[in-house]
Amino acid sequence: MQRWDRIEAFIEVVRLGTFSAAARHLQVSNSHVSRLVGQLENQLGTQLLYRTTRQIRLTDAGALYYEHCRHLFDGFREAEAAITDFQARPKGVLKLTAATTFGERFVAPLVNDFQRLHPQLEVQMHFTNRQVELIDEGYDIAVRMGVLKDSTLIARRLCERREYVVGSRAYFEQVSRPHSLAELSNHRCLVGSRDSWLFEVEGVRREIRVQGKWRADSGPALLDAALKGLGLAQLPDYYVEEYLASGELIPVLDTFRHRDTAVWAVYPRHRHLSPKVRQFVDHLVAYLPGSLPRRREMGVEV
Repeated sequence: MQRWDRIEAFIEVVRLGTFSAAARHLQVSNSHVSRLVGQLENQLGTQLLYRTTRQIRLTDAGALYYEHCRHLFDGFREAEAAITDFQARPKGVLKLTAATTFGERFVAPLVNDFQRLHPQLEVQMHFTNRQVELIDEGYDIAVRMGVLKDSTLIARRLCERREYVVGSRAYFEQVSRPHSLAELSNHRCLVGSRDSWLFEVEGVRREIRVQGKWRADSGPALLDAALKGLGLAQLPDYYVEEYLASGELIPVLDTFRHRDTAVWAVYPRHRHLSPKVRQFVDHLVAYLPGSLPRRREMGVEV
């Protein structure tokens, strides 16, 4: 059976260059380190080090063994650092961003709850429908929605949401309801911060560019325009659910609704994730689904 103390002694002798330096680092005697390395060589049946009075040098077998073993101990050190971070209290500044309405309605209360648990933490929230550059603009976390683009960022799924194309009864008294995506060109489309709507056709993601005489980068303004019969809008469920239930808004094109949309916590890739980021993302995962009405599914950002 391998003896880890023997391997550790060998690794430290090579890393620090002498038996005495390795002994000081390991807080044992020189003779103990020498004995451990000798036991390892006997165990492996090969010489790992050439020893002289002035220096040590790796044999070919020793160089090969060292390259494999040092990664093991790097992994041990990373595991210890991860446990230390896991047990650490969040500290410093937590800077996050989210889409305006979703952030104000769902994210901000959870941030406030998190700071009550960790009053030593400073939080900065920025709500915008613009997709910020996390690294360039110094953000720790973004809460984003919809189908994510490939990137070097880490994304953790928080919950689902569902998108609806809706129109008011008054609007459909003037025009017929669309039954195909091609018919959207015959309708007045209310355009949000994106000028394309997301759909799914026979399992394939489709983005349809829409046009209209009305445009705003505000979800509430978009909802109000749809309720007043100004045209069709694509909106997430937390905007329209009560109006669908009351019949004030009518959903169309449901057979083309995209099925794989979600809400994500997105953050830069780091070797050791800071306690503030890791614990806050865990907090979102634990409480965000329960905070959404009926744990609805979510979709693309408006």
